[in-house]
Amino acid sequence: MSDAILTLAGVHTDIAQYHILHGVDLMVPRGGVTMLLGRNGVGKTTTLRTIMGLWKARAGRVTFDGHDITAAPVPARARAGIGYVPEDMGVFTDLTVEENMVLAAASGPLDPARRDRIFTAFPPLKTFWKSEAGNLSGGQKQMLSIARAMAEDRKLYLIDEPTKGLAPAIVSTMAGALRELKAQGATILMVEQNFAVARALGDHAAVMDDGRIVWTGTMAELAGDATLQERLMGLSMEAH
Repeated sequence: MSDAILTLAGVHTDIAQYHILHGVDLMVPRGGVTMLLGRNGVGKTTTLRTIMGLWKARAGRVTFDGHDITAAPVPARARAGIGYVPEDMGVFTDLTVEENMVLAAASGPLDPARRDRIFTAFPPLKTFWKSEAGNLSGGQKQMLSIARAMAEDRKLYLIDEPTKGLAPAIVSTMAGALRELKAQGATILMVEQNFAVARALGDHAAVMDDGRIVWTGTMAELAGDATLQERLMGLSMEAH
């Protein structure tokens, strides 16, 4: 595996009385898309939230871009270059699309060139730029959520199920925008249940089960081996 921008070593995370992560070991290579896959409830979202610092690791180490961030607060992780797109979108519904984007550009005014690239990736955001985000459809809110993470250059994007519940046309738009972000050299760690999207976008894959990483390799290797998919996830990508 190439130079790792993110490493988790023996990470344990508890939520209330529940022990969710049971010693996660994960390396995310710099550049490209790493897919974090597995059945529902195995700890994928908890892994992303632990990396972002929203949940605190009880044990183990999280290293980002050569620095130990295990005890770092969320704002420090964001300033270090980690962008997070949660499953619940995380937009401010009472603010306009523009105001959501301005808040996301923490280092200063939103660069016009970057704004235009976002408009190209997500045309509805240009149409509804002055509208309250609460008036957007579910797919448009998801576009805004990803666009907020793109408001500044990030060294790493954590994206949790960006196509969940979206119509096929919106999924296609979302996948195209993520493909363009990847082409710009971004590093992405993404949880995705749509295996067609995972196969199309992923370079690397890590499969979780019961709070642990149980397999790592290339996305092509996993996508090309139905027996391996059945063994790791209990299903075949071809069926989804």
